[in-house]
Amino acid sequence: MALTEQRKEYLYSYQKSKLKRIPLDVQKEKYEEIKTAAGAAGETINGYIKKAIDERIERDA
Repeated sequence: MALTEQRKEYLYSYQKSKLKRIPLDVQKEKYEEIKTAAGAAGETINGYIKKAIDERIERDA
């Protein structure tokens, strides 16, 4: 499904105002390890990393 220009503008505006990107560089071997673990958990890589961060914050609080 193609995005309309209005939808693209809305998504860009939303991302700019509500999201903050965090660059994360990992070695290729570590990426493959994360990808495998995320797949085994039935999650995306992004979701897996976010969940790991949330669990660490909760544990350390």
